[in-house]
Amino acid sequence: MSKLSGLVGLVAAALLSGAPAAAAPLASHVGGCGASAVPAMLVQVTGFKDRHGMLRIQSYGGDRQSFFEKGAYIDRIDVPVPASGPARVCVPVGRTGEYAVSVRHDMDGDRKTGRADGGGMSGNPHVSVGDLVFKRKPPAERVVISVGRGVTTVPVILNYMQGMSFRPISGR
Repeated sequence: MSKLSGLVGLVAAALLSGAPAAAAPLASHVGGCGASAVPAMLVQVTGFKDRHGMLRIQSYGGDRQSFFEKGAYIDRIDVPVPASGPARVCVPVGRTGEYAVSVRHDMDGDRKTGRADGGGMSGNPHVSVGDLVFKRKPPAERVVISVGRGVTTVPVILNYMQGMSFRPISGR
C-alpha cells in the first residue's frame, strides 16, 4: 500500500466516522506550494519552543474587520509540528486579494488553548498579555497579506508566555 493510498484511506475513514479529517496532515497543504499559478500562501512558521504537538493555521480574507473573528476563517489546517526546521504549510486561497493568517502551536495536541501554547500572525505584530486577556486584535494594516497570482511567502514567528509577557523565545 502506498503512502498516498494510506492517507486517502485515513481521510475517508475519518469522514465516514464523523471524526474531523483536519487532524490528519493534508498532503496538499504540507511542504511547498510548487510552481502553480493558483494564488496561495506558503506559511513558514519559526520560533518553536518545543517540537511536540500540532500547528493550526487559519486563513482569513474578505473584509479586514473579520480578520481573526471566531469562525470567520476561510481555511483551517492542522499539521504536526516538524521535528526540525521551520514548518512550511501551503494555504491555497483561490483568488488574488487581501488575507491574514493566524497560527497556534498546540503543544500538547489537545485542541484546546493552554498557557503553554504559542501563537503568531501574519505580519508578526507585537501582542501584549493585555491584548490576549481583552481579546484585542492587531490593526488589519499590520497583518494583511496581498496575495497575487502564484505563491506569496508569509513568515510567522511564534510567541509564548514568558513571565508576564507574550513574545518570541529568545535565541531560537
